[in-house]
Amino acid sequence: MRKLMMQALRISVFAAAGVIILPGLSLAGTYDLTVDRVTIDTGDFQKEGIGYNGKSPGPVLRFKEGEDVTINVTNNLDESTSIHWHGIILPFQMDGVPKISYPGIAPGETFIYNFKIEQSGTYWFHSHSGFQEPDGAYGAIVIEPEKRDPFRFDKDYVVQFTDTHPHSGKRILRNLKMSADYYNRQQQTIGDFFADVSKNGLAATVNDRMAWGDMRMMKTDIEDVQGFTPLINGKGPDQNWTGLFEPKERVRLRFINSSAMTYFDVRIPGLKMTVVAADGNNVQPVTVDELRLGVAETYDVIVRPMDDKAYTIFGASMGRTAYARATLAPRDGMVAEIPDMAESPLLTMADMGMDHGNMAGMDHSNMKGMDESSMKNMDHSNMKGMDHSNMKGMDHSNMKGMEQDKDSFYANGSGLVPTAANGGKFLSYADLKAQKPLYEDREATREIELRLTGNMERYIWSINGVKYEDADPIVLQYGERVRFKFVNETMMTHPMHLHGMWSILDVNAGKWDPAKHTISVAPGTTVYSETEVDAAGQWAFHCHLSYHMDAGMFRKVVVEGGPKSASIGQDENGELQ
Repeated sequence: MRKLMMQALRISVFAAAGVIILPGLSLAGTYDLTVDRVTIDTGDFQKEGIGYNGKSPGPVLRFKEGEDVTINVTNNLDESTSIHWHGIILPFQMDGVPKISYPGIAPGETFIYNFKIEQSGTYWFHSHSGFQEPDGAYGAIVIEPEKRDPFRFDKDYVVQFTDTHPHSGKRILRNLKMSADYYNRQQQTIGDFFADVSKNGLAATVNDRMAWGDMRMMKTDIEDVQGFTPLINGKGPDQNWTGLFEPKERVRLRFINSSAMTYFDVRIPGLKMTVVAADGNNVQPVTVDELRLGVAETYDVIVRPMDDKAYTIFGASMGRTAYARATLAPRDGMVAEIPDMAESPLLTMADMGMDHGNMAGMDHSNMKGMDESSMKNMDHSNMKGMDHSNMKGMDHSNMKGMEQDKDSFYANGSGLVPTAANGGKFLSYADLKAQKPLYEDREATREIELRLTGNMERYIWSINGVKYEDADPIVLQYGERVRFKFVNETMMTHPMHLHGMWSILDVNAGKWDPAKHTISVAPGTTVYSETEVDAAGQWAFHCHLSYHMDAGMFRKVVVEGGPKSASIGQDENGELQ
């Protein structure tokens, strides 16, 4: 009786604070977070940033499946803030997206999140306000399963990557708007021109340069933002975060990519990695030498160092402009050799959707009549009118692998197709199979096409050619199964993140298709996923590259129907109150 009275008292206090208490939720585990101005030291530079509980990254939050959690978030900033629990399945009012799930957290206020943990695995949290996340507002989440994991491990480490830049997020977007190649430090030089002439001949080289020039693009446009220092668990390469092990122990590494813009190709020279989970969900184990960690994705791997020596965790940025480094070692102070980065990749015409064998993003019904003058200010959202007879600059010598059976999640002939540094196995999405399907395998009720579009020169990003502020919401019906068709019509890779519901990635494995919260869509490709619409309310759906999201590649998703409790906080038109 006393326990019930105390719980009623706590609920009344929360209600007085304007906090929604969801039906059936008890108030068990309580956690406190403050949002603070902090100093971030990368080893290369120091900057003022934003963190949690006085540091960046914030603390690792450890929950247990089935636990009811209460998280008190106090905003010590002089601006509004928010926290989104990335990949966590919860009521939309607790999702932490201003203007969609709640108004945000005003300066000096405390917001109380409360929800039940319905899953296990590796996730993360971050601000969804302005550019606070790239400025340091992020942390990790580890959820212990109700039952034991289906794989063995002796040590367990979070390995959280990010890309910290000397410039603030606001300044970076302002510079990109002023000049999209502002941060491109790998532009091709006259030396590269003469090297290509020697390799391919003068005519082919000139034609190739003219074609890219007509489109106002460069082969090196792989990373929008360069000049950052990669961090692992808040430490730069020279600061060298270290995880300890005893030889023959199985070590679980929870890789999280909390970067604003950077993909990392991760390997541990001398060790094989067995991938056991993707985006928090267990997968059938697959052993690889290297994997590409997309922005906002997580992978859990198990390694087993047999020898009494140190090993380097090495994450080269996809554009090969910087690397993250940490160490696994039997004792503090031990280090291993830092490997050299491979040569920087270059985009090809295949990455523009111009591979005749895999023209995923191209409308063949209207491929005529584009003259050179019309290509000078090409908007990537309308790449339909391209006449290949006018593409005089296509450098076929640079479309490596065109005749080979490459990774199906990259355009045939793409310059971004990954290869393991030691010639071994590189993880593909096609390797991911669910350990245990989350849903019954059934036919989708309908398909929704999402063309990923943009204009690099003006630095505008969009979906179906429309920016977020000009777009209608995507309306789904509770209980349906929707198939999303992502068609990437740009030269950039986009990590697409649906809040509140799982995205079942189509890897042609039927019921064993893996469930993810973030799906990476490479240039010139079409990727499919399916979603069981089982979460009423309104949700965010966006590219997780921070500056693409802010520049318009974002949608609101409204789920109609479902439990009445899910409509709390909405008016009759489904708008946030």
